Amino acid sequence: MENIRLAFQGIWGHKMRSFLTMLGIIIGIASIITIVSTIKGTNEQIKQNLIGSGSNVVTVQLYQDSYTYDLSYNPPPEGVKVIEESTREVLEGLDGVEQVSFFTKREWSENVSAGSNSFSGGVFGVDRVYLELMDYQITYGRTFGDADFENCRKVVILDKTAAATLFPGVYPVGKTIEIKSEAFTVVGVVDKGASFAPTINSMEDYYMYADTSGGSIFMPGPTWPVVYRFDEPQAVVVRANSTDDMTRAGKSVADYLTANQISSNGSKVAAEDGEETEEAEVSGGSSFSYRSEDLLEQAQQLQEMSNSTNQQLIWIASISLLVGGIGVMNIMLVSVTERTSEIGLKKALGARKHRIRIQFLTEAAVLTSLGGIVGVVLGILLAELISRTNGIPVAISATAILISVIFSTVIGVVFGLLPAVKAANLNPIEALRRD
Repeated sequence: MENIRLAFQGIWGHKMRSFLTMLGIIIGIASIITIVSTIKGTNEQIKQNLIGSGSNVVTVQLYQDSYTYDLSYNPPPEGVKVIEESTREVLEGLDGVEQVSFFTKREWSENVSAGSNSFSGGVFGVDRVYLELMDYQITYGRTFGDADFENCRKVVILDKTAAATLFPGVYPVGKTIEIKSEAFTVVGVVDKGASFAPTINSMEDYYMYADTSGGSIFMPGPTWPVVYRFDEPQAVVVRANSTDDMTRAGKSVADYLTANQISSNGSKVAAEDGEETEEAEVSGGSSFSYRSEDLLEQAQQLQEMSNSTNQQLIWIASISLLVGGIGVMNIMLVSVTERTSEIGLKKALGARKHRIRIQFLTEAAVLTSLGGIVGVVLGILLAELISRTNGIPVAISATAILISVIFSTVIGVVFGLLPAVKAANLNPIEALRRD
């Protein structure tokens, strides 16, 4: 504590010199904090733009070879079983999985109309939890009840796009639509509950993120065969425990379904991550498997591209820390020269070498630590300023702040070591002779 007090006295006694000495440390730490905060904020924006804010939902679908198996143009696949309700509990017990929902779909429907108005969006056969899991909320009417599922009632729920297409300017609840000549009663209209809107900075962003679908129509899953005449293997929507668990949760569900829902006598095949998975061989040499829609992996790839560039900026900013360290060494050598008589007097009174060495190391560490703290504050202010002026998202990293302060202290110790050793090794008689 005495050394720290003396260090503050020395800094306060030479305020301008101390400030100029700390300037390199301040600029380096502020630059690193600003860059790291911008990187973290940009990465979170990339993840949200691809995935959506907090939805944590990934879709697992049936693939034939490398392509999604589209039942709009293909018959039900042989050897792929319909997922039983008992499988739900097993899937929800897998690593990273919070909840699952089973559904069937026609991405682009045909023969769907209401009077003279036709519809070409998606038709989905859903279970009891699908709408809630996908964060749909009832706008008009009601949701599906247990009786709708148990009695295979011919009722549907429209999203707002489908409602506007089939019933423009008309209240749709209670109206009738036809799906492949089967009459269905509209019991509700839903809309997405989340107000997530990705950042659109270019036309490419617009085409990537903008919703250009024709809308969706939902019917109870047990009613699906009334229209499409046969049972079909379902796709699965998986809600992960967190956004970072999406990849693991989706892969766990996909691997389980591939192993247990597909009659396989095929061989092991190499997956993209190097692991082996089993796919069912079918006629013609093709194979079936379940695979997850890995949006998190896409986000991580974009983040890695961003990080590779920004890490170079961090190294460039670190050069100023090196310059600042050299400045600390220089000013400490000057301090040793100025205080030669003081050092000689202390040694004459019995001060040992390590006491002198620790005093000067403490002074250097305090000097750079103060520079680090000022740099952190300046870096946070700069990050917020950039965010407000340019619209670039930032996220302040507590880890980066802690590491920056510790690193600045280490710089003081490292670059203050030579002056401290020089001071400790002074000959007391020679030191006392100097003015």
